[in-house]
Amino acid sequence: MTKMIAGQALIKVLEDWGVDHIYGVPGGSINHTVEGLYLEKDKVKYIQVRHEEVGALAASADAKFTGKIGVAFGSAGPGATHLFNGLYDAKMDHVPLLALVGQVPQENMNTNYFQEMDEGPMFSNVAVYNRTVTTAEQIPYVINQAIREAYKQSGVAVVILPENLTTDEIDYVPTKTPKVVKNNFTQTINPEDVENSLKMIKEAKHPLIYAGRGLLGAKDVLTKFSEQFNIPVMNTVPATGVISTDHPNFIGTFGRLGSKSGFEALQHTDLILFLGSEFPFAGLWPKDVKIIDVNINPYDIGKTVDVDYAVIADAKSYLQALIDTNETLPAGVWLKANQKNKANWDHWLDQLAKDDSEGLNPETVTSKIAEIAGPNDTYGVDTGNVSEWGVRGLPMNHNQRFAISGLFATMGFGLPSGLAGALSVPDSQAWSLSGDGGFSMVAPDIITEVRYGLPVINIVFSNERLGFIYYEQVQTKQHLYGVDLTSADWAKVTEGLGGIGFTVKSIKDVDEVFAKIKDLQASGNKKPIVVNAVIKPDDPIATGFMPLDAKLYGQDAVDEYSKKYHIDPKEQPSLGELLREQSDND
Repeated sequence: MTKMIAGQALIKVLEDWGVDHIYGVPGGSINHTVEGLYLEKDKVKYIQVRHEEVGALAASADAKFTGKIGVAFGSAGPGATHLFNGLYDAKMDHVPLLALVGQVPQENMNTNYFQEMDEGPMFSNVAVYNRTVTTAEQIPYVINQAIREAYKQSGVAVVILPENLTTDEIDYVPTKTPKVVKNNFTQTINPEDVENSLKMIKEAKHPLIYAGRGLLGAKDVLTKFSEQFNIPVMNTVPATGVISTDHPNFIGTFGRLGSKSGFEALQHTDLILFLGSEFPFAGLWPKDVKIIDVNINPYDIGKTVDVDYAVIADAKSYLQALIDTNETLPAGVWLKANQKNKANWDHWLDQLAKDDSEGLNPETVTSKIAEIAGPNDTYGVDTGNVSEWGVRGLPMNHNQRFAISGLFATMGFGLPSGLAGALSVPDSQAWSLSGDGGFSMVAPDIITEVRYGLPVINIVFSNERLGFIYYEQVQTKQHLYGVDLTSADWAKVTEGLGGIGFTVKSIKDVDEVFAKIKDLQASGNKKPIVVNAVIKPDDPIATGFMPLDAKLYGQDAVDEYSKKYHIDPKEQPSLGELLREQSDND
């Protein structure tokens, strides 16, 4: 038993749970929690962000990169409301996050006091655990319970701390209860589910795996299953990296951030193994496809698309049970055609990367990142067109980690997640990728990277346009309004904030600048770097609907689409053509 202020006891609980850094901005109502951070500064690092939103987004990214709880705080009133973007990002992508929220002293609550708000109801929708402490002595207990609940439900826990309580001195006794984060039991899959799944897989001519975040950390099992049964693999965007992006059985993803190979595979599949996901766009899949939905959460089964067979199970355990049957399928026409289609698509992206005849293509930049990225690097990717370039071009072929604002899809996620990567995975290179729209929302926190000596490489794709929204206005035949951006020299801005700035406009620039960056990092650079990549304003290729098969869509549709996106159908034959060609060869 040790006497200390409750704010320090709070931080000691975080230490016990393995938290080594916390984001926030000081304020009167949270200052004794900050005092606790000072007293425990050798154990828990305080990261002073320039906006609470950045701190909350970074905390969410911490959880996405590591699986460990992220922690952020804000003072009463505006400090609390600024947290919401990061909290909703964590809620919708199902990652554990703890928000510590200041409140005015108890004697001033309910009196229309300065910055006083009824904070409990504010967080009721976003939080799986939402409590206001009422005594100083209960603070360690409540923080413990909040963290447990955040892990249990993979969501946001909020603890509201009246100012007068964190300053009180209490007798702190560390809990003896083990800090259990995950269930330590082995799941047994119902043999009937295994038998029925095998039957459906064997009956299918064109089976397809669609993997979600529930398989993150199960790369070896997913890869083994795909190879044993010779089934091509797609993944949701937030699950990027569940299988190596250079594995021949990986064929991309579906939708606006997708690939030709992914779109076309869905048009020809007759069975989808939908694993560990609540993919919101599954309802756009073809309607005549059978679906086996495997999810540990019964609520998520059939939530976004009607399914033919449901398995309530951990997706990794399910795949392992199928592997253990020692059944297999031959590598037939279906797999070979999909592999060829993906190889053709990758070649097309490579050609874009090598062409700057009409301006710099973003593929040139992602290709260069792939060239110099290390095996343990982290990528924080913002929302917008940059998501497309990141998903299509970043290498996830070793132990790299990928974070994106998936279901919430908030702009401004890139820079905070790059910051989080540098702190959470310190022995690797952290990258952030942003558009100029998203970067401008959070750019002042380059100062945070400077302050803490975090040499994040921040890529800003500048095209003076909110490109994702521009495309939507074009598609819906609206007036183009509010989507143009006033340009800024982000390299000079970075220099003014204390970092290192470069601007690239051509392949030559990219080669020269990335060579300098490689040398800087090798020599022990501790400053953040911003590469202002001035790209041409063309929209990324639309992959949500790719009419390249004349038998399905007609020759006129093929001609119109291929002309618009400069695709040669002879070099990019449709999957239907490849299937017919492969059948003839076999």
